[in-house]
Amino acid sequence: MKKPSILSRLFGLQTKGLADPSADLFALFGVTTTASGVAISAAAALGVPAVGSAIRLISEAVASLDVMVKEVAADGTEKTVHDHPARAFLTNAANDWTSGYELIRDLVIDGLSDDRGGLAYVNRTASGEIAELIRYRSGLINVDISQNTGQPIYRLENVLTDPANIIHFREPFGRAPLNLAREAIAVAFLLEQHAANLFSNGARPGGVLMFPKGMGEAAVKAAISAWQKTHGPGGSSGGTAILYDGAEFKPHAFTSTDAQFLENRKFQILEVARCFRVPPSMLFDLDRATWGNTEQMGREFLVYCLEPRLRALEGALRRALFSPADQGRFAIRFDRDDLTRADLQTRATTINSLIATKVINPNEGREWIGLGPRAGGEVFENPNITTTPAKPDQGGNVGP
Repeated sequence: MKKPSILSRLFGLQTKGLADPSADLFALFGVTTTASGVAISAAAALGVPAVGSAIRLISEAVASLDVMVKEVAADGTEKTVHDHPARAFLTNAANDWTSGYELIRDLVIDGLSDDRGGLAYVNRTASGEIAELIRYRSGLINVDISQNTGQPIYRLENVLTDPANIIHFREPFGRAPLNLAREAIAVAFLLEQHAANLFSNGARPGGVLMFPKGMGEAAVKAAISAWQKTHGPGGSSGGTAILYDGAEFKPHAFTSTDAQFLENRKFQILEVARCFRVPPSMLFDLDRATWGNTEQMGREFLVYCLEPRLRALEGALRRALFSPADQGRFAIRFDRDDLTRADLQTRATTINSLIATKVINPNEGREWIGLGPRAGGEVFENPNITTTPAKPDQGGNVGP
Protein backbone atom coordinates (compact mmCIF):
# COMPACT_ATOMS: atom_id res chain seq x y z
CA MET A 1 0.00 0.00 0.00
CA LYS A 2 1.37 3.38 -1.01
CA LYS A 3 2.06 5.70 1.92
CA PRO A 4 0.88 9.30 1.76
CA SER A 5 3.53 11.85 0.89
CA ILE A 6 5.17 14.08 3.49
CA LEU A 7 3.28 17.11 2.14
CA SER A 8 -0.03 15.25 2.43
CA ARG A 9 0.70 14.22 6.01
CA LEU A 10 1.90 17.68 7.06
CA PHE A 11 -0.61 19.87 5.25
CA GLY A 12 -3.53 17.54 4.62
CA LEU A 13 -3.25 17.96 0.84
CA GLN A 14 -5.55 16.03 -1.45
CA THR A 15 -4.76 15.07 -5.03
CA LYS A 16 -7.25 14.16 -7.71
CA GLY A 17 -6.78 11.95 -10.74
CA LEU A 18 -8.89 11.18 -13.78
CA ALA A 19 -10.45 8.29 -11.89
CA ASP A 20 -11.67 10.70 -9.21
CA PRO A 21 -11.81 14.09 -10.94
CA SER A 22 -12.12 17.34 -9.07
CA ALA A 23 -14.33 20.26 -10.00
CA ASP A 24 -11.32 21.89 -11.69
CA LEU A 25 -10.93 18.95 -14.04
CA PHE A 26 -14.63 19.00 -14.88
CA ALA A 27 -14.39 22.72 -15.63
CA LEU A 28 -11.21 22.20 -17.67
CA PHE A 29 -13.02 19.86 -20.07
CA GLY A 30 -16.20 21.95 -20.09
CA VAL A 31 -18.46 19.30 -18.59
CA THR A 32 -19.61 21.16 -15.49
CA THR A 33 -23.34 21.36 -15.98
CA THR A 34 -25.76 23.82 -14.42
CA ALA A 35 -29.32 23.49 -13.20
CA SER A 36 -30.45 24.76 -16.61
CA GLY A 37 -28.80 21.73 -18.21
CA VAL A 38 -26.00 23.47 -20.13
CA ALA A 39 -22.26 23.19 -19.52
CA ILE A 40 -20.68 26.62 -19.18
CA SER A 41 -16.93 26.80 -19.72
CA ALA A 42 -14.91 29.98 -19.23
CA ALA A 43 -14.82 30.53 -23.00
CA ALA A 44 -18.59 30.16 -23.27
CA ALA A 45 -19.16 32.48 -20.30
CA LEU A 46 -17.02 35.19 -21.90
CA GLY A 47 -19.28 34.97 -24.93
CA VAL A 48 -22.10 36.45 -22.83
CA PRO A 49 -21.69 40.22 -23.46
CA ALA A 50 -22.39 41.28 -19.85
CA VAL A 51 -19.78 38.82 -18.49
CA GLY A 52 -17.11 39.74 -21.01
CA SER A 53 -17.77 43.44 -20.43
CA ALA A 54 -17.55 43.11 -16.63
CA ILE A 55 -14.25 41.21 -16.74
CA ARG A 56 -12.76 43.63 -19.26
CA LEU A 57 -13.98 46.61 -17.25
CA ILE A 58 -12.36 45.46 -13.99
CA SER A 59 -9.11 44.11 -15.45
CA GLU A 60 -8.46 47.05 -17.76
CA ALA A 61 -9.35 49.60 -15.07
CA VAL A 62 -6.81 48.03 -12.68
CA ALA A 63 -4.09 47.70 -15.34
CA SER A 64 -4.58 51.31 -16.48
CA LEU A 65 -3.65 52.75 -13.08
CA ASP A 66 -0.13 54.05 -12.55
CA VAL A 67 1.99 51.65 -10.46
CA MET A 68 4.41 53.13 -7.94
CA VAL A 69 6.99 51.82 -5.51
CA LYS A 70 6.75 53.60 -2.17
CA GLU A 71 9.34 53.71 0.58
CA VAL A 72 7.56 53.53 3.92
CA ALA A 73 9.15 55.50 6.75
CA ALA A 74 8.97 54.55 10.41
CA ASP A 75 6.17 57.06 11.01
CA GLY A 76 4.07 55.53 8.21
CA THR A 77 4.64 58.29 5.64
CA GLU A 78 5.40 57.14 2.11
CA LYS A 79 7.80 58.49 -0.49
CA THR A 80 7.77 57.53 -4.18
CA VAL A 81 10.90 55.70 -5.37
CA HIS A 82 11.08 56.27 -9.12
CA ASP A 83 14.24 54.26 -9.81
CA HIS A 84 13.43 51.05 -7.95
CA PRO A 85 14.17 48.06 -10.25
CA ALA A 86 10.88 46.30 -9.43
CA ARG A 87 8.87 49.23 -10.83
CA ALA A 88 10.27 48.77 -14.34
CA PHE A 89 8.75 45.28 -14.64
CA LEU A 90 5.28 46.62 -13.82
CA THR A 91 5.37 49.82 -15.88
CA ASN A 92 7.58 48.92 -18.87
CA ALA A 93 8.11 45.26 -19.81
CA ALA A 94 7.51 42.26 -17.58
CA ASN A 95 9.47 40.11 -20.02
CA ASP A 96 10.51 40.12 -23.69
CA TRP A 97 6.96 39.46 -24.93
CA THR A 98 4.69 40.92 -22.24
CA SER A 99 4.26 44.52 -21.10
CA GLY A 100 3.60 45.41 -17.49
CA TYR A 101 0.09 46.50 -18.44
CA GLU A 102 -0.66 43.14 -20.07
CA LEU A 103 0.74 41.22 -17.09
CA ILE A 104 -1.46 43.02 -14.54
CA ARG A 105 -4.52 42.86 -16.80
CA ASP A 106 -4.15 39.12 -17.39
CA LEU A 107 -3.52 38.40 -13.70
CA VAL A 108 -6.81 40.08 -12.84
CA ILE A 109 -8.61 38.26 -15.67
CA ASP A 110 -7.32 34.93 -14.34
CA GLY A 111 -8.42 35.83 -10.83
CA LEU A 112 -11.93 36.67 -12.06
CA SER A 113 -12.33 33.55 -14.20
CA ASP A 114 -10.24 30.77 -12.60
CA ASP A 115 -10.59 29.41 -9.06
CA ARG A 116 -6.80 29.00 -8.90
CA GLY A 117 -6.46 32.77 -9.23
CA GLY A 118 -3.97 34.84 -11.18
CA LEU A 119 -0.50 33.29 -11.08
CA ALA A 120 2.86 34.52 -12.37
CA TYR A 121 6.43 33.33 -11.80
CA VAL A 122 9.24 35.66 -10.72
CA ASN A 123 12.38 34.49 -12.50
CA ARG A 124 15.48 35.58 -10.59
CA THR A 125 19.18 35.59 -11.33
CA ALA A 126 21.72 33.70 -9.24
CA SER A 127 22.24 36.84 -7.16
CA GLY A 128 18.51 37.10 -6.38
CA GLU A 129 17.72 40.02 -8.69
CA ILE A 130 14.53 39.91 -10.75
CA ALA A 131 15.16 38.92 -14.37
CA GLU A 132 11.55 38.71 -15.65
CA LEU A 133 7.94 38.11 -14.64
CA ILE A 134 6.20 35.30 -16.51
CA ARG A 135 2.49 34.49 -16.54
CA TYR A 136 2.20 30.85 -17.53
CA ARG A 137 -0.74 29.29 -19.35
CA SER A 138 -3.53 28.19 -17.01
CA GLY A 139 -2.79 24.83 -15.41
CA LEU A 140 1.03 24.96 -15.62
CA ILE A 141 1.25 26.45 -12.13
CA ASN A 142 -0.77 24.28 -9.75
CA VAL A 143 -1.81 25.30 -6.27
CA ASP A 144 -2.52 22.96 -3.36
CA ILE A 145 -4.05 24.58 -0.31
CA SER A 146 -3.44 23.23 3.17
CA GLN A 147 -6.73 22.22 4.76
CA ASN A 148 -5.36 23.13 8.18
CA THR A 149 -3.64 26.48 7.72
CA GLY A 150 -4.62 27.60 4.21
CA GLN A 151 -0.95 27.77 3.20
CA PRO A 152 -0.54 27.38 -0.58
CA ILE A 153 1.96 24.95 -2.07
CA TYR A 154 3.00 25.81 -5.64
CA ARG A 155 4.17 23.50 -8.40
CA LEU A 156 5.50 24.89 -11.66
CA GLU A 157 5.29 22.14 -14.30
CA ASN A 158 4.91 19.67 -11.39
CA VAL A 159 8.07 20.92 -9.63
CA LEU A 160 7.78 22.38 -6.13
CA THR A 161 8.42 26.13 -6.33
CA ASP A 162 9.37 28.63 -3.63
CA PRO A 163 6.27 30.70 -2.75
CA ALA A 164 8.50 33.79 -2.64
CA ASN A 165 8.80 33.51 -6.43
CA ILE A 166 5.06 33.30 -7.14
CA ILE A 167 2.69 36.24 -7.63
CA HIS A 168 -0.72 34.93 -6.59
CA PHE A 169 -3.82 37.09 -6.87
CA ARG A 170 -6.92 35.44 -5.36
CA GLU A 171 -10.57 36.34 -5.06
CA PRO A 172 -12.58 35.91 -1.82
CA PHE A 173 -13.77 32.41 -0.83
CA GLY A 174 -11.10 30.91 -3.08
CA ARG A 175 -13.65 30.99 -5.92
CA ALA A 176 -13.67 33.10 -9.05
CA PRO A 177 -16.79 35.25 -9.62
CA LEU A 178 -17.23 33.61 -13.01
CA ASN A 179 -17.65 30.22 -11.33
CA LEU A 180 -19.72 31.52 -8.42
CA ALA A 181 -22.10 33.06 -10.95
CA ARG A 182 -22.21 29.99 -13.17
CA GLU A 183 -25.98 29.50 -12.82
CA ALA A 184 -26.80 33.14 -13.57
CA ILE A 185 -24.43 33.12 -16.53
CA ALA A 186 -26.03 29.92 -17.82
CA VAL A 187 -29.46 31.58 -17.82
CA ALA A 188 -28.05 34.58 -19.71
CA PHE A 189 -26.40 32.16 -22.14
CA LEU A 190 -29.70 30.38 -22.76
CA LEU A 191 -31.49 33.68 -23.31
CA GLU A 192 -28.86 34.60 -25.91
CA GLN A 193 -29.41 31.27 -27.66
CA HIS A 194 -33.18 31.69 -27.51
CA ALA A 195 -32.96 35.13 -29.10
CA ALA A 196 -30.71 33.79 -31.86
CA ASN A 197 -33.09 30.90 -32.56
CA LEU A 198 -36.07 33.24 -32.52
CA PHE A 199 -34.64 35.53 -35.18
CA SER A 200 -33.19 32.68 -37.24
CA ASN A 201 -36.78 31.42 -37.58
CA GLY A 202 -38.08 34.69 -38.95
CA ALA A 203 -38.79 36.36 -35.60
CA ARG A 204 -42.20 34.70 -35.52
CA PRO A 205 -43.75 32.69 -32.71
CA GLY A 206 -44.13 28.99 -33.28
CA GLY A 207 -47.44 27.64 -34.51
CA VAL A 208 -49.08 24.91 -36.54
CA LEU A 209 -50.56 24.68 -40.01
CA MET A 210 -53.98 23.02 -39.92
CA PHE A 211 -55.29 21.31 -43.07
CA PRO A 212 -58.85 20.08 -43.66
CA LYS A 213 -59.55 16.45 -44.28
CA GLY A 214 -59.23 15.24 -47.80
CA MET A 215 -56.55 17.75 -48.74
CA GLY A 216 -54.13 16.02 -51.11
CA GLU A 217 -50.40 15.63 -50.57
CA ALA A 218 -49.58 18.03 -53.39
CA ALA A 219 -51.76 20.76 -51.88
CA VAL A 220 -50.16 20.24 -48.47
CA LYS A 221 -46.66 20.58 -49.94
CA ALA A 222 -47.68 23.71 -51.85
CA ALA A 223 -49.11 25.30 -48.69
CA ILE A 224 -45.98 24.52 -46.68
CA SER A 225 -43.75 25.87 -49.45
CA ALA A 226 -45.73 29.10 -49.63
CA TRP A 227 -45.57 29.54 -45.88
CA GLN A 228 -41.82 29.02 -45.71
CA LYS A 229 -41.22 31.53 -48.48
CA THR A 230 -42.97 34.27 -46.52
CA HIS A 231 -42.32 33.30 -42.89
CA GLY A 232 -39.61 30.67 -42.83
CA PRO A 233 -35.84 31.02 -42.42
CA GLY A 234 -34.32 33.05 -45.23
CA GLY A 235 -37.75 34.20 -46.41
CA SER A 236 -39.10 37.73 -46.61
CA SER A 237 -40.28 37.89 -43.00
CA GLY A 238 -43.51 39.82 -42.63
CA GLY A 239 -44.85 39.01 -46.09
CA THR A 240 -48.37 37.88 -46.88
CA ALA A 241 -48.82 34.13 -46.48
CA ILE A 242 -50.70 32.23 -49.16
CA LEU A 243 -52.47 29.05 -48.03
CA TYR A 244 -54.29 26.55 -50.22
CA ASP A 245 -57.55 24.61 -49.97
CA GLY A 246 -58.72 25.89 -46.62
CA ALA A 247 -55.39 25.50 -44.77
CA GLU A 248 -55.17 27.55 -41.58
CA PHE A 249 -52.26 28.75 -39.45
CA LYS A 250 -52.78 28.69 -35.72
CA PRO A 251 -50.02 30.47 -33.73
CA HIS A 252 -49.13 29.31 -30.27
CA ALA A 253 -50.19 31.66 -27.51
CA PHE A 254 -47.53 33.71 -25.74
CA THR A 255 -46.56 32.44 -22.31
CA SER A 256 -45.63 34.77 -19.47
CA THR A 257 -41.94 34.02 -20.11
CA ASP A 258 -42.28 34.91 -23.79
CA ALA A 259 -44.05 38.16 -22.97
CA GLN A 260 -41.30 39.15 -20.51
CA PHE A 261 -38.36 37.98 -22.61
CA LEU A 262 -36.76 41.42 -22.78
CA GLU A 263 -37.23 41.94 -19.04
CA ASN A 264 -35.59 38.57 -18.36
CA ARG A 265 -32.58 39.50 -20.45
CA LYS A 266 -32.19 42.83 -18.65
CA PHE A 267 -32.50 41.14 -15.27
CA GLN A 268 -29.60 38.82 -16.13
CA ILE A 269 -27.44 41.88 -16.75
CA LEU A 270 -28.22 42.98 -13.20
CA GLU A 271 -27.39 39.48 -11.93
CA VAL A 272 -23.99 39.55 -13.63
CA ALA A 273 -23.37 43.08 -12.28
CA ARG A 274 -24.10 41.84 -8.75
CA CYS A 275 -21.74 38.90 -9.12
CA PHE A 276 -18.81 41.08 -10.18
CA ARG A 277 -19.89 44.06 -8.02
CA VAL A 278 -19.98 46.33 -11.06
CA PRO A 279 -22.51 49.21 -11.34
CA PRO A 280 -25.13 48.30 -13.98
CA SER A 281 -24.56 51.61 -15.78
CA MET A 282 -20.98 50.49 -16.53
CA LEU A 283 -22.43 47.45 -18.32
CA PHE A 284 -24.53 49.90 -20.39
CA ASP A 285 -27.77 49.21 -18.56
CA LEU A 286 -28.89 52.83 -18.40
CA ASP A 287 -32.57 52.38 -17.56
CA ARG A 288 -32.24 54.01 -14.14
CA ALA A 289 -29.05 55.98 -14.71
CA THR A 290 -29.02 59.73 -14.12
CA TRP A 291 -26.25 62.33 -14.03
CA GLY A 292 -26.29 62.21 -10.24
CA ASN A 293 -26.40 58.51 -9.50
CA THR A 294 -24.00 57.60 -12.33
CA GLU A 295 -21.28 59.68 -10.67
CA GLN A 296 -22.09 58.08 -7.33
CA MET A 297 -21.96 54.58 -8.86
CA GLY A 298 -18.57 55.45 -10.32
CA ARG A 299 -17.27 56.14 -6.82
CA GLU A 300 -18.84 52.92 -5.58
CA PHE A 301 -17.09 51.07 -8.41
CA LEU A 302 -13.76 52.26 -7.02
CA VAL A 303 -14.60 51.70 -3.35
CA TYR A 304 -16.48 48.38 -3.45
CA CYS A 305 -15.31 46.72 -6.65
CA LEU A 306 -11.74 47.84 -7.37
CA GLU A 307 -10.36 48.76 -3.95
CA PRO A 308 -10.49 45.23 -2.41
CA ARG A 309 -8.87 43.81 -5.53
CA LEU A 310 -6.23 46.54 -5.61
CA ARG A 311 -5.34 45.81 -1.98
CA ALA A 312 -5.05 42.07 -2.70
CA LEU A 313 -2.93 42.68 -5.81
CA GLU A 314 -0.65 45.13 -3.99
CA GLY A 315 -0.07 42.53 -1.28
CA ALA A 316 0.63 39.76 -3.80
CA LEU A 317 3.16 41.93 -5.68
CA ARG A 318 4.80 43.06 -2.45
CA ARG A 319 5.34 39.48 -1.25
CA ALA A 320 6.86 38.35 -4.53
CA LEU A 321 8.89 41.35 -5.70
CA PHE A 322 10.60 42.32 -2.43
CA SER A 323 12.84 40.29 -0.17
CA PRO A 324 11.60 39.63 3.39
CA ALA A 325 13.94 42.38 4.62
CA ASP A 326 12.58 44.90 2.11
CA GLN A 327 8.90 44.05 2.55
CA GLY A 328 8.74 46.24 5.64
CA ARG A 329 10.51 49.06 3.83
CA PHE A 330 8.89 49.14 0.38
CA ALA A 331 5.35 48.76 -0.88
CA ILE A 332 3.55 48.60 -4.23
CA ARG A 333 0.82 51.22 -4.69
CA PHE A 334 -1.69 51.77 -7.50
CA ASP A 335 -2.55 55.43 -8.03
CA ARG A 336 -6.30 55.71 -7.38
CA ASP A 337 -6.30 59.38 -8.40
CA ASP A 338 -6.59 58.30 -12.04
CA LEU A 339 -10.13 57.08 -11.31
CA THR A 340 -11.24 60.07 -9.24
CA ARG A 341 -9.55 62.76 -11.33
CA ALA A 342 -11.72 65.83 -11.78
CA ASP A 343 -11.49 68.43 -14.54
CA LEU A 344 -8.40 70.63 -14.71
CA GLN A 345 -10.04 73.72 -13.20
CA THR A 346 -11.39 71.79 -10.20
CA ARG A 347 -8.04 70.08 -9.64
CA ALA A 348 -6.16 73.38 -9.83
CA THR A 349 -8.53 74.98 -7.31
CA THR A 350 -8.24 72.03 -4.93
CA ILE A 351 -4.44 71.87 -5.11
CA ASN A 352 -4.14 75.63 -4.58
CA SER A 353 -6.43 75.40 -1.54
CA LEU A 354 -4.40 72.55 -0.02
CA ILE A 355 -1.13 74.44 -0.56
CA ALA A 356 -2.61 77.63 0.91
CA THR A 357 -3.73 75.79 4.04
CA LYS A 358 -0.29 74.13 4.27
CA VAL A 359 -1.71 70.63 4.01
CA ILE A 360 0.70 69.88 1.14
CA ASN A 361 3.71 71.73 -0.23
CA PRO A 362 4.02 72.94 -3.86
CA ASN A 363 6.19 69.98 -4.91
CA GLU A 364 3.57 67.53 -3.68
CA GLY A 365 0.96 69.43 -5.65
CA ARG A 366 3.17 69.34 -8.75
CA GLU A 367 3.58 65.59 -8.35
CA TRP A 368 -0.22 65.17 -8.47
CA ILE A 369 -0.32 66.65 -11.98
CA GLY A 370 2.78 64.83 -13.21
CA LEU A 371 5.33 67.64 -12.89
CA GLY A 372 8.80 67.39 -11.37
CA PRO A 373 9.86 69.23 -8.21
CA ARG A 374 11.19 72.79 -8.29
CA ALA A 375 13.73 74.50 -6.08
CA GLY A 376 12.17 75.69 -2.83
CA GLY A 377 8.96 73.77 -3.50
CA GLU A 378 9.29 71.62 -0.39
CA VAL A 379 8.51 74.56 1.92
CA PHE A 380 5.03 74.68 3.48
CA GLU A 381 3.79 78.24 2.99
CA ASN A 382 0.78 80.13 1.71
CA PRO A 383 1.71 81.68 -1.66
CA ASN A 384 -1.27 84.06 -1.39
CA ILE A 385 0.20 85.86 1.60
CA THR A 386 3.25 88.11 1.29
CA THR A 387 5.60 87.53 4.22
CA THR A 388 8.61 89.57 2.96
CA PRO A 389 8.47 93.19 4.23
CA ALA A 390 8.24 95.81 1.50
CA LYS A 391 11.33 97.93 0.84
CA PRO A 392 11.01 101.80 1.12
CA ASP A 393 11.43 103.74 -2.09
CA GLN A 394 13.92 106.62 -2.52
CA GLY A 395 11.45 109.08 -1.07
CA GLY A 396 11.13 107.09 2.15
CA ASN A 397 7.65 105.80 1.37
CA VAL A 398 6.86 102.14 1.91
CA GLY A 399 5.60 100.55 -1.24
CA PRO A 400 2.57 98.30 -1.39
